[in-house]
Amino acid sequence: MTNLGHDAGRRADTARQVAFLTAKEGVEQVELTGPWRAVRDAGFTPVLVSTEEGTVQAFHHLDRADTFPVDATVTGADPGDFDALVLPGGVANPDTLRWQPGVVPFVRTFFDRGLPVAVICHGPWTLIEADVVRGRRVTSWPSLRTDLRNAGATWVDDEVVICRSGPSPLISSRRPGDLPAFESALVGELAPAHV
Repeated sequence: MTNLGHDAGRRADTARQVAFLTAKEGVEQVELTGPWRAVRDAGFTPVLVSTEEGTVQAFHHLDRADTFPVDATVTGADPGDFDALVLPGGVANPDTLRWQPGVVPFVRTFFDRGLPVAVICHGPWTLIEADVVRGRRVTSWPSLRTDLRNAGATWVDDEVVICRSGPSPLISSRRPGDLPAFESALVGELAPAHV
């Protein structure tokens, strides 16, 4: 088991936390660990939220990678304790997340509160299920293009998109190669919250 850079189970300053929501397995490791470090380095406390207690099994594409300790479950976490939400990708991760109990209401709360939401790769599948992409400009892994358009989004092929045309800033990127731009945009949206 790999530690993401804090003590699992430690309660942090709830005014400076960012939820990283993943399923129990299938998350693309680099799409979890890269943004996690960026958020931590920006002075926020990343919190791994999942559908069950225990650990999350990450992947490098189709190969098992490291496991990471879960800090909170989606049904036990209070969305009001967080300043933003990050949805990493991986094919299996968002496909599993979107039908798990408590996930859709948890995700919608961030949009209802006008907080930044960042999503990469296949992550938008969870947003489609939550019906929060209608009228938004987003990018993703190319195979989600039709799904996003059918859900009412405008899909574009850019390394990072920041859409402010809805209730909350929505940051999206296509793939692991876009992580530097994705992380910069995410940190940029977090910074104004505490200036």
